[in-house]
Amino acid sequence: MRIGVVTFPGSLDDRDAARAIRLTGAEPVALWHGEHDLHGVDALVLPGGFSYGDYLRCGAIASLSPIMAEVISAANSGMPVLGVCNGFQMLTEAHLLEGGLIRNDHGSFICRDQKLRVESALTDWTGGFAAGQEITIPLKNGEGGFIASADTLERLEGEGRVVVRYVGMNPNGSLNDIAGISNMRGNVVGLMPHPEHAVEPGFGPDTVDAMRSGTDGITFFTSVIERMLVSA
Repeated sequence: MRIGVVTFPGSLDDRDAARAIRLTGAEPVALWHGEHDLHGVDALVLPGGFSYGDYLRCGAIASLSPIMAEVISAANSGMPVLGVCNGFQMLTEAHLLEGGLIRNDHGSFICRDQKLRVESALTDWTGGFAAGQEITIPLKNGEGGFIASADTLERLEGEGRVVVRYVGMNPNGSLNDIAGISNMRGNVVGLMPHPEHAVEPGFGPDTVDAMRSGTDGITFFTSVIERMLVSA
């Protein structure tokens, strides 16, 4: 399986995402924001960072990059797409996901290992989890507060499209403690936490077993590979 990772000016976590993909045995494919070519990949990751310096709004300029026309077309055709942090912001700006992300309610950048509850195991990216499972994934954002209208929130909740939710504390003021959502089809997922930073023992969050041994994030990547293999 070949999974594309799109690099935008200001991307920070593209190489981390590529490493996570490589650890699953899949092939990461580097894609450039200025191209109109997805190079035949089977899935896509929009990584975290500060695309275009976060000018205007986070993800707003990136959502208009040449490659995003191809991303939108592929997503609407059913290709799995994961947007992480800044990538989540791009997906909302591109109207592939509903709602938006605003400045953290406490006004400060936050970086911490965040406990989450998996609310939906029905998406292409979460099939390896069990609904209700609690996981720990690193979080780092300054504009991670998820917002949506009351009607949109009701629809997201009612349609089971809240993918993960903050547990223990709400780090940024997100409505309904929402940390990630999906589209109706379940192939497009946006997450504020960073699963690519919890994929390898010795480099992830602390666990009861050992310091930095948490690898909950790798399941997001193995899930999409398993889903694609079943669909092949």
